[in-house]
Amino acid sequence: MGIRAFRPYTPGTRERVVSDYAEITRNEPEKSLLVSKHRRKGRNNRGVITCRHRGGGHKRLYRIIDFKRDKRNVPGKIVSIEYDPNRNARISLVYYEDGEKRYILTPAGVHVGTPIIAGDETPIEVGNAMPLQNIPLGTTVHNVELVAGKGGQIVRAAGASAQVVAKEGNYVALKLPSTEVRLVRKECYATIGAVGNAEVRNTSLGKAGRKRWLGRRPEVRGSVMNPVDHPHGGGEGRAPIGRSGPVTPWGKPALGRKTRKKNKQSDRLIQRRRRKSSKRGRGGRDA
Repeated sequence: MGIRAFRPYTPGTRERVVSDYAEITRNEPEKSLLVSKHRRKGRNNRGVITCRHRGGGHKRLYRIIDFKRDKRNVPGKIVSIEYDPNRNARISLVYYEDGEKRYILTPAGVHVGTPIIAGDETPIEVGNAMPLQNIPLGTTVHNVELVAGKGGQIVRAAGASAQVVAKEGNYVALKLPSTEVRLVRKECYATIGAVGNAEVRNTSLGKAGRKRWLGRRPEVRGSVMNPVDHPHGGGEGRAPIGRSGPVTPWGKPALGRKTRKKNKQSDRLIQRRRRKSSKRGRGGRDA
């Protein structure tokens, strides 16, 4: 599992850095675990664009991932590690002893032939899933449930992992990748280990065309638009934005303004907030 750089034969390969895909062991997905995927292209149920700069891209089939890990106390074995176009992590095809096949997120350090199992009393080994109350302090986990039985919702990206730091009554404290410390119910399941393919953070697309293949359309700075299109637009030459701070196309403050609801119910479960990101001032890139 590594990365591959290219010589600058063309402008597109000059900055291009991609995964070497050395860990991939199978090129064709399991047909029984494929479903069609409707691409929304940034539109809502009325066809109105609600998320800009989406559309196009290569067709994809969705791989059904077992986020719930509810195949309890049935041993399984990883038979292949595959590429998934819908996420930056790799996925593993697991054959269970009862004949069922499922995809899971590939943990770092596993390989073809690694045995896995999910249950309340399972060994503390990478790839096994169990309730948070049974996981020792200091253990790294991923694919963590927020509601018992709903399936993993957080810590699913490539290279991500959370750490079990404390146990308090009916809750377990997790230190998330953002450094936020949050309480999660002890009955919620999590998978031991970190998500694999951590090298994805060192890759570079290299050209705008690869962004289009991924379904992302071009973005344009507001300061180069007309006043009718953006509050930053207009003026003669390279004019300043003419406001006390940058705003969105709809006039809302941007770049640093917190948008989390003040009365969100889950606030009581957050013991320590995530680290603060550096705010960009008026000299930074405008929206």
